[in-house]
Amino acid sequence: MSGEPGIETDADFAREPDGFERLWTPHRMAYITGERPSDQAGEGCPFCAAPTKDDSEGLIVHRGEHCYVVMNLFPYNPGHVLVCPYRHVSLYVDLTDEETAEFTALTKQVIAAIDAASAPHGYNIGMNQGAVAGAGVQAHLHQHVVPRWGGDSNFLPVIAQTKALPMLLEDVRTRLVEHWPG
Repeated sequence: MSGEPGIETDADFAREPDGFERLWTPHRMAYITGERPSDQAGEGCPFCAAPTKDDSEGLIVHRGEHCYVVMNLFPYNPGHVLVCPYRHVSLYVDLTDEETAEFTALTKQVIAAIDAASAPHGYNIGMNQGAVAGAGVQAHLHQHVVPRWGGDSNFLPVIAQTKALPMLLEDVRTRLVEHWPG
């Protein structure tokens, strides 16, 4: 209170509801503040660390011989996954022939699983190689598979740099595991 009749201060409004709903995403602070994983292989690299954990803890959807599929910790949409080689390699051209074949096969299989689990209208599929291309973890190759639905974008990403996700990562991971082909 200002102490003067008829004069309101910012403190007076702190207790008043403003009509906005809050979408709290504290787990994204590491991403926002620029805390980046290590470029070195091992525990500091999230794509080296994930397969050392059990599937649920590591958010692993499927394990192959040379590559695996993992949920994206910062998804654009429910079902946003990453196809990764186990080997700590940064460039697609550095994959072995065996890794390349499985990388491609897993991409096709994850699309089939997502189709069966949630019937998206389309996909964004791609790799960002190098910091200038937008790679958040540039030392360990990974391919994004992002399911898309008509109208899945709204004003939040544009206005508030926030993405509302209607499903928890573990719930989506469980659905994809249940619908994995084969």
